[in-house]
Amino acid sequence: MRILIAEDDFTSRTLLAGVLNKEGHEVTATVNGTEAWQALQQPDAPPLAILDWMMPEVNGLEVVRRVRALPTDRPSYLIMLTAKGDKADIIAGLEAGANDYLSKPFHAGELRARVEVGRRLVELQAALAAKIEELRQAFDQIKTLRGIVPICAGCKQIRDDKGYWNQVEVYVRDHTEARFSHGICPDCMKKLYPDICADDDDAIGKTPA
Repeated sequence: MRILIAEDDFTSRTLLAGVLNKEGHEVTATVNGTEAWQALQQPDAPPLAILDWMMPEVNGLEVVRRVRALPTDRPSYLIMLTAKGDKADIIAGLEAGANDYLSKPFHAGELRARVEVGRRLVELQAALAAKIEELRQAFDQIKTLRGIVPICAGCKQIRDDKGYWNQVEVYVRDHTEARFSHGICPDCMKKLYPDICADDDDAIGKTPA
């Protein structure tokens, strides 16, 4: 998995990258909050980021707040890396939008475990987003007639994908959720039943005695 590291301390950044690379992850390392924020704004931003709390220019907490304000259906999984041990600080990080935290100096085993939790959540989130998009496309295909519909200029029948000509109501029924209730318009009534229409016209034209 692609992972972003934002850590201004060279030693900590090297250790983080070493552990994650050994686990097979693709690591992008940044040295301050500004670089991290720029990377996380990109369309192909790493799905997981480890952000040091205390960094120059923009601190990790502010990066978390900015990332959470981005409109996206696949938000990054954010882990705060901090030497702050107070419960109030941890709560502040989680309330800002961090998914997890890791205390400094970090333990390699704990780092691997917390990253693994994030990886599972990212994959679950991606699968859910893909399923939602699949269902949306299927719903659109069911309810919408797309593209050019070949219709006869004379009889008004429509040619389907297999080359057969169908009545309009048959084609629409097979490609949408519409249901038909048949009737006869006044013009067709006169063409098909001229006698009945003539009788009605005569009845309308008569004056009462």
